[in-house]
Amino acid sequence: MGGSHVEYGIVCGDRVIAAETIAVKAASLAEVLPQLESGILALAAKSHLELREMVGVAVGICAIVDSGGTVLATNGKYDDAVGFNFPQWSESKFQLRCRAENDTRLALLGEQFAGAAQGFEDAVLVTLGTGIGGAVLLGGRLLQSRGHKAGGLAGHLGVDWNGRICSCGNRGCAEAEASTASLDAICRERQRFAGSGLAGMAGTIDFQKLFAAADAGDALAHEILEHCLGVWSSLTVSLIHAYDPEVIVFGGGVMRRQEAILPAIREHVERHAWAKKGSVKIVPSMLGSTAALLGAVPLLRGGA
Repeated sequence: MGGSHVEYGIVCGDRVIAAETIAVKAASLAEVLPQLESGILALAAKSHLELREMVGVAVGICAIVDSGGTVLATNGKYDDAVGFNFPQWSESKFQLRCRAENDTRLALLGEQFAGAAQGFEDAVLVTLGTGIGGAVLLGGRLLQSRGHKAGGLAGHLGVDWNGRICSCGNRGCAEAEASTASLDAICRERQRFAGSGLAGMAGTIDFQKLFAAADAGDALAHEILEHCLGVWSSLTVSLIHAYDPEVIVFGGGVMRRQEAILPAIREHVERHAWAKKGSVKIVPSMLGSTAALLGAVPLLRGGA
């Protein structure tokens, strides 16, 4: 359950056998849950399966979730979910057991189960999209803490103590400095914006538009892109120093241009990280948006 869309599906083994997507206008449970409930029933019927044949329901949501499946905190998306208990909801609607997790943590489980983190016990996932998400596996298990935030706030690690104010209230977070949600404002704050090709673009500036302008030779677009690459690279070094992973997997919509992003991050890591050369693999997601769906299998098995 993300801020711009909700994807739901039926998973069998390491395959997604059916899936659908709901476009989200306002990220709230009041809007999404009725569509999700009817959609799940319709998808099961379309797949010629009955709910009683299902092992359970796994939910990933862009929020902090406790071990009992209750949403503890959000940050401007699904604010009406705070206090909501997904296992109780699943039992009442589908008569199925349920486990709920943060969406990025669930996606990392999926990448370890059937994707780019297979075979690794210590792994980090970074998602570059509307915001910047993060999750950490150590010793093959999701990093846990009493407050349920450990490893999950990659986007809110500081990269510039004198930087922009973030939605979380901190200053200079990676998410405030180089996410899709911040990009339009970042561009318009630049003194040379009015003379840039970016100023003539219709609608909100996103990374697709930024890359297109940079590819066309726009100097300001290239400058802002270099800034974002620097932020993501600095964040990667901090994650390596904090968690000592064997692999860092990058996912999210911005990674459609991975060929322009990952080489720059790898080069920065080689120069600046306190790690043996080549010891940390930096790779793209193999599963994309299906990572969280496939994370349902290990989550329901209790291996998280």
